[in-house]
Amino acid sequence: MSRACCEMFGAPAPEASATAFGAAEWLALAASPTFAGMALLSGILGSGAADMICSSSDMSPMSGMAAMYLLMGVFHAAPWLRLVRQRKSVA
Repeated sequence: MSRACCEMFGAPAPEASATAFGAAEWLALAASPTFAGMALLSGILGSGAADMICSSSDMSPMSGMAAMYLLMGVFHAAPWLRLVRQRKSVA
């Protein structure tokens, strides 16, 4: 598809969409380690007012916010798993 065709209909040029896709991939890769770090910090530095609201009656380090961040990190691990699978198929 030519650049003139894309600009005529208001669509981004192929190079711009490839750049945006690359940025989105890097952002997706950043989510899981960020949530893992937040889970670690919540487990270590927790026990604030938010933990009292979000946790159940026990005060284990993996309750409340730390557990939520850990689950979010697991749910956002798909881009990392895709990257590992692609690297293994290339090798």
